[in-house]
Formats: sequence, structure tokens, C-alpha cells
Amino acid sequence: MIETDVIIIGAGAAGLMCAHQAARRGRRVLLLDHANKAGKKILMSGGGRCNFTNMYTEPANFLSQNPHFCKSALARYSQWDFVELVVKHDVPYHEKKLGQLFCDRKSSDILEMLLVECDENGVELRLNTSVETIGKTDVGYRLDTSAGAMACQSLVIATGGLSIPTLGATGFGYQAARQFGHNVLPTRAGLVPFTITEPQLKALCTELSGTSVEDCVVSCNGQSFKENILFTHRGLSGPAILQISSYWQPGDTIEIDLLPHLDLPEWLAEQQRQQPNIELKTLLAEPFTKKMANLLAEQWFVSKPLKQYSPGELKAIAERLSAWHLVPAGTEGYRTAEVTLGGVDTREVSSKTLESLKSPGLYFIGEVLDVTGHLGGFNFQWAWASGYAAAQYV
Repeated sequence: MIETDVIIIGAGAAGLMCAHQAARRGRRVLLLDHANKAGKKILMSGGGRCNFTNMYTEPANFLSQNPHFCKSALARYSQWDFVELVVKHDVPYHEKKLGQLFCDRKSSDILEMLLVECDENGVELRLNTSVETIGKTDVGYRLDTSAGAMACQSLVIATGGLSIPTLGATGFGYQAARQFGHNVLPTRAGLVPFTITEPQLKALCTELSGTSVEDCVVSCNGQSFKENILFTHRGLSGPAILQISSYWQPGDTIEIDLLPHLDLPEWLAEQQRQQPNIELKTLLAEPFTKKMANLLAEQWFVSKPLKQYSPGELKAIAERLSAWHLVPAGTEGYRTAEVTLGGVDTREVSSKTLESLKSPGLYFIGEVLDVTGHLGGFNFQWAWASGYAAAQYV
């Protein structure tokens, strides 16, 4: 029987953070993962550059049925605390846009930094180790694993959500939570592309596959995001689409303003006065690609010289471009989702310590909880902050 103070299940962002911070307090920490490598999601994040935090992190950037829960941890370990760690390890980084901080080189710089911290503080990392059963003891928890029996005083569940199963994501954390009496809120894919099946719309998306439109405003259920959208052969993606997907429910209509920087009725009327002979498709090739302009002019409108449009027709064109309504068939699901919405109900977890209110000595951190950040480094910041908070008490 291996006995230790703390066992953390899951060597992802939250688990690695919690491990080295707890070990720094003098705790004997054993970090387990069923995968053959730690931090796989860190490595593939941000296109291989790891968007490790966001300069503008605040509680409003997170979704949860218990919206106040994230405030305590985020206040005690801020984005600037993590930046300090990055600087300490001489990891070069830059702001891409909207406060998003990325590695200059590659994601492995962040993973290596965390592994060095774990190593220097005496964390024992065991990969290729799956947990088969968890049981409660008089002094903590007993685990039966593929590497034998283990016991600890504090057990931390840092197993993440269901997104990207090819990287080893499973529902293990939710099963463990239910075993010890926790409610698990319904889960679904978040920060995920939409699929389109309506024939005419699907044909448009397929034709424009790979085309990006900058700074669109995408809205649904009272939320709006201004970012790029990307047409794909399956539907719609891009940052604005991923953001709004977390607020969308099946059957909901999304609205896209393709040209929010223009007062379209005024712009079209002005163009009609200045360039009466220009064709609509030629005019639309200024803000859009030529291919997209031609397709929109053909499929949505009748393309003709501007002087031939009545005021009512110009108004209808403006309305369609500034308020394109569509109902996605669904999303691409966990296969490509960046995060999992829902999870362990935070009303049954201490916001200060991240300890279970149902089973003393059991902790939940990171994505397994019902806390989901917006796109742009917020989910990593939640991993760092929740991992740090729990580490002060395990």
C-alpha cells in the first residue's frame, strides 16, 4: 500500500498547478494520470502556442449555474500571479489580441514550466496509471489502481470534462462526484462549431468553406460577441461562433451582423448616390471576398446596378446583412469542443477551499466543476486559480 498526504487524479492544467503548490506547503503529493503524457490539452491549445491566460480575466467571463462561486479563487490567484510564474521561468510571451496571452514559441514551454515546478517541489508523477475504485477510510481515501493500492488524507479530482476524447477525456470525475453524493449538472459541448443541415444554407457554407469574415457580431439569448466567423464545410466556426455556442440551446436562432462597423442603410444609400451604376455584387466585394459577395448577391438578393433598387429594396438588403438569422442543426460535439459546460454542482463545494461539502477531504478543481470560461485563456486561468486555491487546504 502506497500512503501519502495528497493524491491528485488528473495531470492536466489544474492538477499540475495544485500538485506543485500543495507540495510547496510541505505536503507529500502523488499525481496520477491514465494517459502516457501529462498536460496533453496544454500542448494542443492555442494552435500549439497555449493561450495560457487573459489580461482581462474577471468573474463575468465565466458561465455557471452558481455565478458567484468562481470569484473567491480568481481573486486569490489572478492572471498576474500566473504571468509572474511565466516570467520567473523565462517563458517568452505576447498579447495576441483582446488580452489573450500566448507563448512566443510553443505550448510545451508552459507544460515544461509546470513539470519543473512539480519536480523541484517533490511531486511524484505517475503516468499510465488508471484508478479502478475509490473508497472512504477513517482518515481519508483508498484507491485501487493499475499500479496497486494507494491511500491518502486528501483526494483531488482534476480529471477535466468530456471535450476532445481523443486526448483521453472521460466522465471519470463525474462518476467519482456521484459516488460521494454530489449532484452533477447536465453536461454539453461548449466553445464548439455549429453544424448546418438546411440545404441552401449548407450549400452556402460549403461553397465558402475556409472563408473568414472579420469582426462580426453574433448574438443569441441576450449575449453578443464581436469576433471573426469562419465558414466550414459542416457549418460555421471561428471565435465569435465558438463564444456564442456556450449560450445556445438546440432550436435557438442565432443572429449575425456581418458588417457591424457600417450603418448599412446610410452606406447603401450613399453608394447609390455616388456610384449609381455599380452592381451590388461588385460593391459587396469591398467588405467581403469576391466569392462571398457573388454568392450573397446571387442567393440572398438579385444583383443589379444600385440605381435600380428602390429605397425599400436597399433597406431589405441592409437588414439581411446586419441581422442574418439562422438556426444551427447542432454542434460538432465533444469531438472538437474546447470545453464542457455543466459538471459538478458548485453549490455542494466550498468556494474558498474547493472541498466537497458532502465528503470531507475530497476536492474538485478545474473543468470537472460547473464553471466554464469564455474563449481566450479564461479556462486556463480557472484551472490555475482553482488548483492554487485547493492546494492551500489539501
